[in-house]
Amino acid sequence: MGVDDTLERGRDAWARRGWREAFTLLTSADAEARLEAPDLERLALAADLLAEHAASDDLWARAHAAYLPAGDPARAARCAFWLGMSLMQRGDHAQGGGWFSRAHRALDEAGGEHVERGYLLVPVALQRMGEGDVVGARSAFDEVEAIARRFGDTDLITLASLGLGQTMIATGEVARGVASLDEALLAVTAGEASPIVTGIVYCAAIVAFHDLFDLQRAQEWTEALDRWCASQPDLVPFRGQCLVHRAQVMQFHGSWRDAMAETQRARERLSDPAGQPAVGMALHQQGELHRLRGEFELAEDAYRQANDWGHVPQPGLALLRLAQGNITAAAASIRLALEEARDRLARCTVLPAFVEISLAAGEIGAARTTAEELARIAADLGAAFADAVAAHATASVLLAEGDANGALREARRAVAIWRELDTPYERARSSVIVALACRELGDHDTAAMELDAARQVFERLGAAPGVASVERLATPPSARPAGLTGREVEVLGLVASGRSNRDIAEKLVISDKTVARHVSNIFVKLGVSSRSAATAYAFRHDLV
Repeated sequence: MGVDDTLERGRDAWARRGWREAFTLLTSADAEARLEAPDLERLALAADLLAEHAASDDLWARAHAAYLPAGDPARAARCAFWLGMSLMQRGDHAQGGGWFSRAHRALDEAGGEHVERGYLLVPVALQRMGEGDVVGARSAFDEVEAIARRFGDTDLITLASLGLGQTMIATGEVARGVASLDEALLAVTAGEASPIVTGIVYCAAIVAFHDLFDLQRAQEWTEALDRWCASQPDLVPFRGQCLVHRAQVMQFHGSWRDAMAETQRARERLSDPAGQPAVGMALHQQGELHRLRGEFELAEDAYRQANDWGHVPQPGLALLRLAQGNITAAAASIRLALEEARDRLARCTVLPAFVEISLAAGEIGAARTTAEELARIAADLGAAFADAVAAHATASVLLAEGDANGALREARRAVAIWRELDTPYERARSSVIVALACRELGDHDTAAMELDAARQVFERLGAAPGVASVERLATPPSARPAGLTGREVEVLGLVASGRSNRDIAEKLVISDKTVARHVSNIFVKLGVSSRSAATAYAFRHDLV
């Protein structure tokens, strides 16, 4: 077989997106006779999509060098740009920046206007976003879009739409931002963008939709990404991340066993070749599933590994501490996570856990303030999932404040949304709030039915902590005299043992104010006016 035949077959495989075959054939042709710049660029792209990083780095550099004497400095700059982006994505910022500088120098020496100027603004915009300068990033992406449209460059237009969508969402223009992301995604599904741009847009947009709690869009585009990856069996860089996104969708819809299997496949794929940063996402997702199933040691190990890969394991780690009964550690962890959340979307992922942990610590005021912030953000986002999260948090706070009617109203609203979204675990959690509110209002039959329905969901999912929680709550009302709640029975027993409010607060890890409220409610329900009378009642009913 001659070199020309090998080269043609390699080009054909490249056009068919048979990346491994193209890489093998073009590499063979290059060994027989050094490839010219366009074929070096093809080979560099194939190596990139196979995650053959050492080879792709060398090939992009060679293509850059080959285009310069061929009188095409713009294409040389394009190759330097992609090499710089690949290096930056792998954390090699110094070398990446060096290649961006080479690209600038090639354009400066050539003179004139080139679309590559727009490409070289993309890392500038990304750096500004990373530094929290969203306004500056938006300005840079506006300039990128203007250049892209002037030259009619589809790849650059698509990257600009992605960047503008991200910055719009970050500045509160959610509807416009989502529309811009949808525009970028339509370009990639239509096959108008190159493979690297297509993968970047799919993955970044899906993450944005998850952050927006837009479950429907996240699922729709995850399925599209899955189809795109399936059409290119050799593809490496985006396939592992696709599996993580699929696992997230499966978890939401209650397919926990399949989700766990998918995260394991993602870890395996992302480990070959080693060093792919998305492995942190896979580990974090495994940690979430282990935590929900009550496999706390496995969850902790997964969270720690995710953190080692640069993926912050919050709020999952704080919720793990809560599930382990370490409320002090959970509160400290979630407080720090909220302080470090830079924007509304980052806060939105932490706020629900902050409400839950604050209520467990008896800090009802903090939970109330946080739930109100969450409700405001959810209203701005306009996503059903976020609305249900906020409704659940509000219901939890209202129940703790003694407003059972308000809690019932918000919890039922959350349940209705969860049912429409087909998210069984979240629906079961909100059903527990419905049950507790009904019990407070004297409707014990409905409370029992709601708890039983929640238990069945938790058992089907394998959510051991959820099952245990329902079993504790399902104690027959007759075992709680005078309509006392489980917590009030606990407080009454401590009052009867002679403990002060401060002692009780320390024992239960709640505030003095919360203990005083519980004691007041106990006095009202028992029809007594002193601690001694309450103590006598406790002894008569064997509550000590």
